[in-house]
Amino acid sequence: MEPTDPTLFQLLIAERQWQRYEVFLRRYEDAARELAALEGPENLATATIERRQFLRWAHGEMRGLPRTEARRILEYLFRPAPVNALFSPAERPTARPTLVPAGPTEGGAGLQGEYVPEDVVMEAANESASFAARVEGSNCGPHTMEQLESDIRRIVTTYPNRPVGPLFQEVRVLRNRSFELLEGRQPPHLTRDLYVAAGVLCGVLANASFDLGKYVAAETQARTAFMCGELAGHNGLRAWVRGLQALIAYWDGRPGDAVRLAEAGSGFVPEQGTAHIRLMSIKARAHGQLSQPTEALTALLEAEAMRERLTAGDDLPGGMMAFPFEKQLFYASSTHLWLGGREHLGDAEAAADEAVTLFEAAAPEQRRLGEMSLARMDLAMARMGRGDLDGAAHQVHAVLQVNARRGTESVRKRLGHFTRNLAVHPGARAPIAIGLREALTAHHERHALELPSGGIQ
Repeated sequence: MEPTDPTLFQLLIAERQWQRYEVFLRRYEDAARELAALEGPENLATATIERRQFLRWAHGEMRGLPRTEARRILEYLFRPAPVNALFSPAERPTARPTLVPAGPTEGGAGLQGEYVPEDVVMEAANESASFAARVEGSNCGPHTMEQLESDIRRIVTTYPNRPVGPLFQEVRVLRNRSFELLEGRQPPHLTRDLYVAAGVLCGVLANASFDLGKYVAAETQARTAFMCGELAGHNGLRAWVRGLQALIAYWDGRPGDAVRLAEAGSGFVPEQGTAHIRLMSIKARAHGQLSQPTEALTALLEAEAMRERLTAGDDLPGGMMAFPFEKQLFYASSTHLWLGGREHLGDAEAAADEAVTLFEAAAPEQRRLGEMSLARMDLAMARMGRGDLDGAAHQVHAVLQVNARRGTESVRKRLGHFTRNLAVHPGARAPIAIGLREALTAHHERHALELPSGGIQ
């Protein structure tokens, strides 16, 4: 390799036409603000880059790697390329990793103190957890199990609000840890708990795989999750995984399979929680997709009755595994959209509007971003259906902003569906429609490489 070979950073800024300092500075500061809003700390929002430093990067004169703050921003701006690859010679530029363009920005107020990367913090925590496991004197003792369950609760709670890609790696490490523990020897009651933990983690990986557009991987993860539920004898986990498999079928255009899987999940009666409400709501959407109004509306009514009878929380960790009322509402709105007609359009709009309101009521760091985006898309479709293009555009623009920083394939598919319907709408030549199509096209082109085909919520 000759020292004159360009670095990956040089190739990328040339490819994106960011060679001018003023252009790159704007992209860099935008990425810093967005990263501060997504992951913190808040003082990262004020990060900038001096002209002299940028020119060293742009001319391939970098010695060592940038400081911690700059590394995080650069890896976010050129994700998923690691910073060491950015400043290394690009031996095979055609084999570079697919890069995710930077999304829009959000502001943030400053906090004092030095930032420590999350992966470093988690590595230190895992080292301590491993030490605790060793000193317990067995393969898996109560302290090890408590730590694993705590990590799982954190993951399922934060999943709906975090970008999927980085979270996937963290979940995979924990899943592998649970597998390693199961291969050892532990008391029978801890073996059951470990199977539940492994099943939950495989379920999260299945959901993440589908959000990343990997159908086959998602189904494989889901099958392993169900097997863990079987080995643990945990009905809540088995019912939840059957619902996940039904959702995969639904988004894959196999509504008949979705109905069958939802009905199969109903045979597992959990001790408590929302798993069966979720199954019935999935079944309603699938019947709607099949244009079976009687069955779809019956399932919606049964889901409502189950909600009224609900007296206790889920026997799973909650978070992404729970099925809150606002999610039930947007499943209902999707069902009505499938059924079509003026009356169903009104019902879809009412349910989606209420769902969006409830999703927005959560604190920003706790919002279920993908699900809120899908509810907004239902609302946009309903409003476009009755000729309110301004109202539809407002919802779509909000979705584009969120999807730019936390993209999922289900939202991408809904945006594509909306775009196709907008093209044949009677108001397609109106200025608002033309502007909306341009925004959708620009978003698709900018983020087309982020996710392959697939999707789930």
